[in-house]
Amino acid sequence: MRATVCLPTYNERENLEQMLRALGGVLREGDRVLVIDDRSPDGTGELADRLAEELAFVDVLHRERKEGLGPAYLAGFRRALADGAELVLEMDCDFSHDPNDVSHLIAAAEGGADLALGSRYARGGSIPNWGLVRRAISLGGNLYAQAVLQSSIRDLTGGFKCFRRRVLETIDLGAIDSRGYAFQIETTYRVLRAGFRVIEVPIAFVDREQGHSKMSRSIVLEAVWKVPLVRLRALTGRL
Repeated sequence: MRATVCLPTYNERENLEQMLRALGGVLREGDRVLVIDDRSPDGTGELADRLAEELAFVDVLHRERKEGLGPAYLAGFRRALADGAELVLEMDCDFSHDPNDVSHLIAAAEGGADLALGSRYARGGSIPNWGLVRRAISLGGNLYAQAVLQSSIRDLTGGFKCFRRRVLETIDLGAIDSRGYAFQIETTYRVLRAGFRVIEVPIAFVDREQGHSKMSRSIVLEAVWKVPLVRLRALTGRL
């Protein structure tokens, strides 16, 4: 099953080349990486073009402006499906997601999972270099989403995923309007509501070493109000 890794970037020049070469070492013949650049002012998009000329497994999708994580991933999903991918992955470019875990997610999907979710909170998962405050915020966000959505998934906010093609073709991508990390909660919940099988694959999640985090107060606030809205839509048959 041919896989495409969707890799959104905004000012990731310091990480991009190292990440692409790392992925090149773990992907199988025929697998691809799609860099989705939101017009990064630091030249990430231009670097991606140069690397695509050198690395045959790399494609680049340029977007006109920065609109958030959700719209970038949706554009990547549509491009990957149009190009014939059977498995579509999403991951961060900053090495908080280990490229070596890509093969574990692919194996879980090929083994029967409709969505293989890289999980920090499943048995065997970890967040090794986080402080107490950040751990509490992350865990609290997950518990909040679990409670509101009545879900047993341990890592609803996780953004390291492998979807089977039929999953993305079934859920209504056009109806997803979350822009920040609420996107991760909403997509996983839509997959569950559609009756697909979600498997959590334990991963270690580490802090980026290069560049700056994209987390902001507006992203957190969107998740706070978006989660109950998603639940309400589900209860009223509009999800």
